[in-house]
Amino acid sequence: MADLTADCCTPAAQESCCEPSGKASCCGDPHATGCGCSADSSHTATIANTTSLEQMRETVRVKYASAATAAGASMACCGAAEASGAFGASLYAGTGESGAPEAAIRASLGCGVPTAVADLHEGETVLDLGSGAGADALISARRVGPTGRAIGLDMTDEMLELARANALEAGMENVEFVKGVLEDMPLGNETVDVVISNCVINLSGDKPHVLEEAARVLRPGGRFAVSDVIADPDMDERTRADMAAWTGCIAGALTEAEFRHGLENAGFGEIEITETHRVHEHAGAAIIRARKLPL
Repeated sequence: MADLTADCCTPAAQESCCEPSGKASCCGDPHATGCGCSADSSHTATIANTTSLEQMRETVRVKYASAATAAGASMACCGAAEASGAFGASLYAGTGESGAPEAAIRASLGCGVPTAVADLHEGETVLDLGSGAGADALISARRVGPTGRAIGLDMTDEMLELARANALEAGMENVEFVKGVLEDMPLGNETVDVVISNCVINLSGDKPHVLEEAARVLRPGGRFAVSDVIADPDMDERTRADMAAWTGCIAGALTEAEFRHGLENAGFGEIEITETHRVHEHAGAAIIRARKLPL
C-alpha cells in the first residue's frame, strides 16, 4: 500500500483513495483497506465532508457579511446579474408584496419573492431560511398579523444586525431574527406552519440535510415555498466546481430532478417546481412548493 505521504494519498486525496474504484490507480492495490484510512474509511470521509462543509459555509458567510456591510446597495446573489433583473430588489416590483422598509427590499440578494406564492394566513408561524436583511420575514410578519409570527434564520452576524434594524424601523413586533445554520436549525420539532427561503438553499453544502431539517420543524401538512436556483441537467463540472459561482448561487444549485428527489426523501409531497426566469446559461430561478406529508 502506498505511504500516506505519497502524492495520491495526501489528506485531501484520501476520501477518493478509500473508494474501491480508486484504490488501484491511487494506491496501487485494489484490495488495500485504505490509503492511510485504515478500515474506518467512513469516519475519515465524514471528517473530510465536515471540513469541506465548514469551509464552504465560511466562504459564503464572508461574502454575505460583506453584502450586509454594504447594505446590499450594489450587490445581488449573483453579482452583475442584478443589472439584468435576474436577482435583487427589482423582482419585488409589481408583485404587490409590501410590509418591509425600502432598505430591506433594496438589500435583497434573492432570485424571487417567495412570500408572493406562500399563501400566508393570519395566525401562522413562518420560518425564513437565510433571512438576510429581513425583507421576506418582515413581509411575512405583516401578512400573518399580530396573532402570527415570523422567524428569520441567518448565520451571519452582520445580516442579523441589519435585519433587526429594519424590523425596528418597520415597527414589527411579531418577528424575530435568530442565529443558526440551515443544516441544524435551532427550532423545535413541528413548530412552524410555513418555511420560505430566497436563493439560499443552493448555498448549502448539505442540501438533503437542509430539506430534512425543514421537514422536521414543519407541522404535518405544513408548507414549503422557496425561490431558488435550479441547475440545468447539463451544467458543466467546471461551473459546479467554481466556489466564486457557488457563493453567487449558480454552482451550488440542484437540478429539478435532484431537488424533487431530496424533497421526497425528506417527507414532502405535492411538489411543484416552476421556473420563473433564466439567471445563467446553465440555470434558472424557480419557485419550489411542497407540503409535509403526515406520518
